[in-house]
Amino acid sequence: MSIADSFKLLCLNLSIHPDVVEIIQYRYQRITKTINLEYRGINSSTQHSLYVGSYGRDTEINTSDIDVLVILPFSVYDRFNKYSTNGQSALLQEVKEAVRKTYSITHLRADGQVIVLHFEDSIIYEIVPCFLNKDNESFTYPDTHDGGSWKVTNPRAEIKAVNDANISCNKNLKRLCRMLRAWKSTNKVDICGLLIDTLAHNFLSQYEWRNKSYLWYDWISRDCFKYLMDQDTNQLYWRAVGSGQHVWRTGKFENKAKAAYEHSLAAIAAYSNGQYWAATKEWREIYGNKFPAIQS
Repeated sequence: MSIADSFKLLCLNLSIHPDVVEIIQYRYQRITKTINLEYRGINSSTQHSLYVGSYGRDTEINTSDIDVLVILPFSVYDRFNKYSTNGQSALLQEVKEAVRKTYSITHLRADGQVIVLHFEDSIIYEIVPCFLNKDNESFTYPDTHDGGSWKVTNPRAEIKAVNDANISCNKNLKRLCRMLRAWKSTNKVDICGLLIDTLAHNFLSQYEWRNKSYLWYDWISRDCFKYLMDQDTNQLYWRAVGSGQHVWRTGKFENKAKAAYEHSLAAIAAYSNGQYWAATKEWREIYGNKFPAIQS
């Protein structure tokens, strides 16, 4: 198996299995239908909801978090906005009870900004009730912290920007985002998914070989980790791809990016010398055991 074949199979290994995607979609539609019946009186399992987060941007590698916006009529906002204190918490509790009509046994709780639905197969949904704003693009959603407030998010802009950039760079953006998630998981890197996608987008947007094939993924990996390790460690936030919202640093990732960069240098050198097992070992230090063995 060549280096190109190994990276191609790695990307396939990081994709969510179609059977799991089908389960996710089935539950998503049941949640959507429940909310639509409760708040709009319509029997639709597809309208007024949206996958967001890493799953919505199609850059996720597992099912630990399926983020879903359920879009409520603005009259519901008016009702809870009149509360003297924390109408946001009351809204979450009401929507939680609506979801319970469909998923009464499954572990269910309201937590901060989301309703968490935890299934026995470890698939977790984080459901955010929200309201479409007058711009027909952004959404207002509740935050129960510090007495309650309303926040604004624009996930559609992020999804579109990732999709557009992915097309323009030979589908390499989403693959790179998933590979960086494998690096994060393997090495316990303190970095959030939206920052991964933003930095991967920023890297590829200025990268000379952003349109190359799997044959170049060793160099793309090396150069991306160099880009990550060279980020300013004092920088507190970045502007999210598409929406421009603040994406805050959650921890220091630069040193682990430097270690990955060094492993990539060793892997490339070993491969060029015909030391395929040594090269495989170095790539697995970065991406974990889903990286397949290089043979030739």
